Amino acid sequence: MLPVMSDTQKSYQVLARKYRPDTFKDLVGQDAMIRTLKNAFEADRIAHAFIMTGIRGTGKTTTARIIAKGLNCTRDEKPTIEPCGTCEACIAIAEGRHVDVLEMDAASRTGVGDIREIIDSVRYRAASARYKVYIIDEVHMLSTSAFNALLKTLEEPPEHVKFIFATTEIRKVPVTVLSRCQRFDLRRIEPEVMGKFLRGIAGQEGAKIAEDALALIIRASEGSARDALSLLDQAIAHSAGETTADQVRAMLGLADRGRVLDLFDHIMRGEAAAALGELSAQYAQGADPMMVLRDLAEVTHWISVVKISPEAVDDPTISPDERNRGRLMAELPMRALTRMWQMLLKSLEEVSQAPNAMMAAEMAIIRLTHIADLPSPEDLVKRLKDAPPPASAAPSARGERGAATGASSTAAPSLAQFASFREVLALIQQRGDFQLLVDVEKHVRLVSYTPGRFEFAPEGDMPAELPSRLAARLQNWTGARWGISVVSAGGESTISERRTLHETGLQEEAKAHPLVAAVFQAFSGAEILNIEAEQNLDLANEGIVPLDSDDLDEDWEPVDPFEEQA
Repeated sequence: MLPVMSDTQKSYQVLARKYRPDTFKDLVGQDAMIRTLKNAFEADRIAHAFIMTGIRGTGKTTTARIIAKGLNCTRDEKPTIEPCGTCEACIAIAEGRHVDVLEMDAASRTGVGDIREIIDSVRYRAASARYKVYIIDEVHMLSTSAFNALLKTLEEPPEHVKFIFATTEIRKVPVTVLSRCQRFDLRRIEPEVMGKFLRGIAGQEGAKIAEDALALIIRASEGSARDALSLLDQAIAHSAGETTADQVRAMLGLADRGRVLDLFDHIMRGEAAAALGELSAQYAQGADPMMVLRDLAEVTHWISVVKISPEAVDDPTISPDERNRGRLMAELPMRALTRMWQMLLKSLEEVSQAPNAMMAAEMAIIRLTHIADLPSPEDLVKRLKDAPPPASAAPSARGERGAATGASSTAAPSLAQFASFREVLALIQQRGDFQLLVDVEKHVRLVSYTPGRFEFAPEGDMPAELPSRLAARLQNWTGARWGISVVSAGGESTISERRTLHETGLQEEAKAHPLVAAVFQAFSGAEILNIEAEQNLDLANEGIVPLDSDDLDEDWEPVDPFEEQA
């Protein structure tokens, strides 16, 4: 004999269904959409097709049902934004049994045959309602053929037909469908709004829940009302009496956020033993290693945001103690926070694939604590600059400068300042003609130079107009005519070639340094992206190896290509 169920057991509904909104007044966090629909209904400008998009649990299907009730509510003679909820049409729609309001789950009915049923039925008028309404949930799951079959009907439906689509993947819906619908993006519910909503539900249920426990639920729901109600329902059932934050953490498998901050602090101080001990303690209390690393990533992101925007610390879901600690931790250098973030992302991937999540998490913590002690790139560069210079001598441009200086006495006064070809390059940079500068650096092999006249051999696929263009620019800038000759062969290396050779030499020299070698040994995938040496900055324009100070004119200064010129 089957047991008889009590009235309480028969009538019980989970909170997510029990408090599902029946009207737009009950729908929280979607004020912009409600305002638009209200104006459309009042002006009798109701679209023939709507599409609702947003994350899970923000009210897409609920909104579709409320619109269907508003279109067919019999209390008023015309569609209304405030359906009564008591007429036969409203009750039938709410219970999902109205003959003229058809709901279809596109996740299970994806084919063109399912859409053909709709196409064949739209020609017939509604049996008892004002409009025949088709609600298609998860519409992005329809096949391409099904979408194509729907297009014509969707573009020109009969006057008595309305379509309402709902989807969490709006990018998967063809643009040809989107262009035929009025689109509404349902937003994540803000923490303040969600908190007020959940407190009201808990009050109606006669349940007591601590504020910090409520904050954990709000954070875990990620802006989804359905998720928040489901977690609240579970939390109420989980506890006897008032629901505490510790009970919610145990329910969700979360670590204490304060202890996550402790773990973060140990890592940033490089305290590997203390960090591993904290991780083990949290694991023993039921925290999931993957969730601990996610919490660390969340804390890293939050502290980084607080460092950039200090007002972000005033998040209502964060306790006052955590806010104070966040302000202090925001004093960490941004490079350390970004490095922590990148390594946590890699660690999360490794933990998800590891056969033992705890072991992988411990190895991740060990790496994170040791990376905290590594010097910053700025410190490495400083140490490299302080290292003794290599014994090898570098080729210089003495010959070029000496010849140019000797000939400069016969040059026109206006050209006296261009004692060498380097000053010509500086002038091009100063004038901001970077295309000309690139062409000269890539294609000019200088053969001879005197102020106002020089010869060069072309390199590679030099633009045919480069000599004339260069001569015209120099004449315009200096007020004197320049003689430029092109010879078939000879000349020194191009500036680009010398720059590449110099940078290669610097990289090899850097790799030979003990500090850099240690970095490459510790990180197999490391690579040198850029080298900045103070003693070479004055040569950046020409890309050659260092010269002696005696080789440079006293009044010559390099031109920064990124500095604004007067």
